[in-house]
Amino acid sequence: MSAFEKITEQESNYHGLDKMSVNEILVNINQEDQEVPRAVARAIPQIEKLVTTIADKMLAGGRLFYMGAGTSGRLGILDASEIPPTYGMPYGLVIGLIAGGEEAIQKAVENAEDSFEQGWKDLKKHFVNSKDVVIGIAASGTTPYVIGALKACREQGISTGSIACNPHSPMSEHADIAVEVVVGPEFVTGSTRMKSGTAQKLVLNMISTAVMIQIGRVDDNKMVNMQLSNEKLVDRGTRMVMEELGITDYDKARALLLQSGSVKKAVDAFRS
Repeated sequence: MSAFEKITEQESNYHGLDKMSVNEILVNINQEDQEVPRAVARAIPQIEKLVTTIADKMLAGGRLFYMGAGTSGRLGILDASEIPPTYGMPYGLVIGLIAGGEEAIQKAVENAEDSFEQGWKDLKKHFVNSKDVVIGIAASGTTPYVIGALKACREQGISTGSIACNPHSPMSEHADIAVEVVVGPEFVTGSTRMKSGTAQKLVLNMISTAVMIQIGRVDDNKMVNMQLSNEKLVDRGTRMVMEELGITDYDKARALLLQSGSVKKAVDAFRS
């Protein structure tokens, strides 16, 4: 194994950003961004292992935790928050934790990520146990808040994963399954909210979507368990019911959907 190299902090491939035209800035950012999906593709074998582990744990009654600081923590919270409305999962089965707590979602909290002990303390508030999976997210792979939590998890027999953008990072050493998406230096030197953040978002999308499909929250290609939280989703669900059951009466399908509470329940009720 090669020595740890902090590629995320290396100098940008571009100079004179402040002298570029707007068009040049945008074209060059776009050019850099094109490396992201290629880097994600190289990590698919590790992502697959992580998805399989999470799906097995959740089917057995476990939960999924995301942990990070700054952009990485916010991305984990974003992914976790979208699972209940998208797939009708109860709140509390996919949980995002960020160094510094809720305040850190909107603004930086000084030194919040520097404690090796706080991550584990935050997990213990949720009674984390061996049924669960904890994924650390850190572009650099060096965040103490995350590393300390993963280390404690492994000592307690809790399955761990990680998502980093540097190869062979310290965080990866404490993960049972380490996903490393190496996207190279950022357009603005060290600004890991850019390519690294995009890579992390893509990986989180892949993980949560694949897990939800694996545990039966999707039928064919449709979100049949989504929450009917606004008129747009009610309309979408109504059209799903119409298509699935061959109903041509929109109002009848809508009434059935609203009475049942979800597309899946409406279809099951109609067919029973």
